[in-house]
Amino acid sequence: MIDGVIFDKDGTLFDFRASWGAWAADLLDLLARESGMDARVLGAAIGFDPVARRFAPDSVVIAGTSGEISAALAALVPGADARDLEDRMNRMAEGAPMLPAVDLPAVLGGLRGRGLKIGLATNDVEVTAHAHLAAHGVTDLFDYVAGYDSGHGPKPGPGMCAAFARQLGLDPARVVMVGDSRHDLEAGRAAGMRTVAVLTGIAGAEELAPHADAVLPDIGHLGGWIDALAG
Repeated sequence: MIDGVIFDKDGTLFDFRASWGAWAADLLDLLARESGMDARVLGAAIGFDPVARRFAPDSVVIAGTSGEISAALAALVPGADARDLEDRMNRMAEGAPMLPAVDLPAVLGGLRGRGLKIGLATNDVEVTAHAHLAAHGVTDLFDYVAGYDSGHGPKPGPGMCAAFARQLGLDPARVVMVGDSRHDLEAGRAAGMRTVAVLTGIAGAEELAPHADAVLPDIGHLGGWIDALAG
């Protein structure tokens, strides 16, 4: 029934709040010191409260690209260049400590043991995605890695998902896209794939369920769901 799985990264492989809260707070603190602006005002532009370290459900950080995040911030900072800010953000992101949502080597290894091809489609940049996978020793478990800058477009467009199936010779109907946001699920469905939502991001089950074939607590439950399909 399933020959391949393509994952989102942030909020899916890695717990979103724990991983990106510190990065966002550090970024806003840096920009506030440089510009003299209030970090809370800057945070409002990207849907993040730097005091509570809480993301709004519609925060651009959750499903947007780094270019969209930098554009939102640069619009507030006098003289800021969005492209330069994006480059700085991405350098900070490469070293940001990511907290895995599950035991990634065990879970991904279990999926590989089932003979599945594994891919990654993130609205982050590709170099940062590779850095985060390498930091947790799971790069070799992926057959395909794409960021929004890899030439296939960002999610919710289907480009990254469609390229995964095309490059690995998979029938999209036998691939599942796994993510924590509507952007992920809409991208998978637009590519003709099954979709599974996980709750390790910001969105709740009630928001994700209408767009998913299943809603799971985390990707550790994915293998059992796939086995149930086959059985």
